[in-house]
Amino acid sequence: MKKDIKISVVVPEYKGASMLGLLLDRLDKALCPISENYEVILVNDCSPDNVWEEIKRYATKDKRIVGINLSKNYGEHYAISAGLKYAKGEWVVVMDCDLQNRPEDIPALYAKTQEGWDIVHARRVHKQFGFWKRMSSHVFHVVYDWMSGRKSDEAIAEFGIYSAKVIAEYNKLHEVSRSFNMLIDFLGFRVTSIEVQHDARADEEGSSYTTHKLLKLAFHSIIADSNKPLKMAIQLGFTISALSFLLAVYNVVAYFFDMAIVRGYTTTIFSIWFATGMILSMLGILGLYIGKIFDQVKQRPIYIVMETINVDESIKNSSITA
Repeated sequence: MKKDIKISVVVPEYKGASMLGLLLDRLDKALCPISENYEVILVNDCSPDNVWEEIKRYATKDKRIVGINLSKNYGEHYAISAGLKYAKGEWVVVMDCDLQNRPEDIPALYAKTQEGWDIVHARRVHKQFGFWKRMSSHVFHVVYDWMSGRKSDEAIAEFGIYSAKVIAEYNKLHEVSRSFNMLIDFLGFRVTSIEVQHDARADEEGSSYTTHKLLKLAFHSIIADSNKPLKMAIQLGFTISALSFLLAVYNVVAYFFDMAIVRGYTTTIFSIWFATGMILSMLGILGLYIGKIFDQVKQRPIYIVMETINVDESIKNSSITA
């Protein structure tokens, strides 16, 4: 890793063409007091606007701007992974493209690293989201914490600064189901956070994170980082089996007290409910584990890079394999 680049900034780009010029201008003003030897890695996650043309235009003028063009829309966390592979800085900042993460907070994040921290997260004091986005985010964290047994911080997202050794270890993780925060938490290292301001989106569009994308992220994060759904399947199976046993006891008692029962009913219902409970338990366990194994052993690339700008040939590669 070259040591002449002080800070790399990785920005996944999706519907950010209208804000790109302002983003780069504010990044330059924020980073130059730290070091003029920085790079901004812009990853086009198959954005429907003309952001790739804008990236190429700015990258032609400034070699510190690196462009990564993915072959299709893989999602924010995969785009971040693509950008991190090309980062050469001693410190790496990850932030969104919509300027809700303020470039002006980077100097404070960097200053905190000088106290000996490997990771400094940016805690958003007042998140500038709509009601539905705030509620869906809250539900995601509640469910994730319950499923994983961890305590996540709703105020912390991807925005933060990470040392080169943290990023080097992150790049070794090739899970198909990816959540940047989850994998960073897994790495450990010395971590802290500072409070920052969270701005409204710079353009008039809403968040590109739809409800469907949030649900998909929640599902993959929970399945990849927790075995609680497997335990719940077992509990459900044994609960149904217990209910079937109680029903069998009831029918035995009813028989001896001359209560009206249908001949053969006890055996049939007991067998069906008990077998159903056990099948649900086993299918829940086998289905989730086989699904994880199936996705992982295929070893397909977790993203494919179609085109790059201002990338060193020594690290140029088309993909990372799971």
